[in-house]
Amino acid sequence: MIKKFSSRRDFFGAALSLAAAPAALADAPRRDAPPLKSLTNAPMGCSTNLVALKDPAYAALLLRNFSQVTPEYEMKMNPITHTDGRLNFTLADNFMGFARQNRLRVHATTLVWYKHQPPYFMGLDGKGQVFADAYRNYLLTVVGRYRGQVVGWDVVNEPVWTDGTRLRDSLWSSNLGAEDYMVLAFEYAKQADPNAVLFINEFDLERLPRKRATFLNLVERLLKRGAKIDGIGTQSHVNINLPQGASTLTMRDLAALGLKIHVSELDVSLGRADRDNRSMDDKLKLQSAKAWEVVDAFMNLPASQRYALTMWGLMDKNTWLRQLPGREHDEPLAFYDDGQPKPMFWAMADRLKTR
Repeated sequence: MIKKFSSRRDFFGAALSLAAAPAALADAPRRDAPPLKSLTNAPMGCSTNLVALKDPAYAALLLRNFSQVTPEYEMKMNPITHTDGRLNFTLADNFMGFARQNRLRVHATTLVWYKHQPPYFMGLDGKGQVFADAYRNYLLTVVGRYRGQVVGWDVVNEPVWTDGTRLRDSLWSSNLGAEDYMVLAFEYAKQADPNAVLFINEFDLERLPRKRATFLNLVERLLKRGAKIDGIGTQSHVNINLPQGASTLTMRDLAALGLKIHVSELDVSLGRADRDNRSMDDKLKLQSAKAWEVVDAFMNLPASQRYALTMWGLMDKNTWLRQLPGREHDEPLAFYDDGQPKPMFWAMADRLKTR
């Protein structure tokens, strides 16, 4: 009997299954840490910024382990757009120069994000075609400037409301339409650089199944409307209390659409120390297990869907989480503050080298 599939998602999902977590992770410290990028054919990425790259030791650690970089700030809308509408590419060009000099792939983020609403665009709010023209010109100019240099773009970032119940309201949706602004963004980006891989990116897909469903339904609607979406980005800001199997299930669901997958902002938070009295050793073991599962889920994808696996920060001291109240001592990344590999690093390395 031939099985029938009711949707594109059902077809691609049928071949994927949940993977078991490792029976045990090595606890003993090891030396001669292998470069992460040497362990897999899939690009290994890391977010970074021009300020951090001024430190030679930081830059050396990044270049040893990663083949792809994501600019944390330099290619977002606010730093590029002046109040009079002129575009300033100084930071973006400098970032691209570092990547070019060191033969790094660049995944750029982000073209359209509800959090970045420059004063220039705010001044065009409600002005109809004038706003639409400025939106189009921005996207064509920015993507076109780096045509052939940037491998992929987060075209639309975080379009779903935090709790997953609906789409976000934003300057872009109110002026161009709740979904129209996304369709247009992908159209203009593809027009400006036909070879760039274009992503829609979201967070909390592992933690909130309802949000994941809302997001996937959105992607399916956009594809049916002809949106030029090539891939899905799951930020994967997870924590040590995430239920076992959640990352694996999420990856299976996302991959079922047949698009490329980017683990775009991976970190594994230890949470607030004042609310968790478990030992640091226990927390680091849990962190290792969660990181292993994310890498395992990604590596179990068909090779054609493995776009990249990107860490959101290099060393713990670089994490954005330490800027949050009560999280000043979080340690969510693969390297300690001094650049030494953590148990999380070894868990990731062990899983990468098995493929």
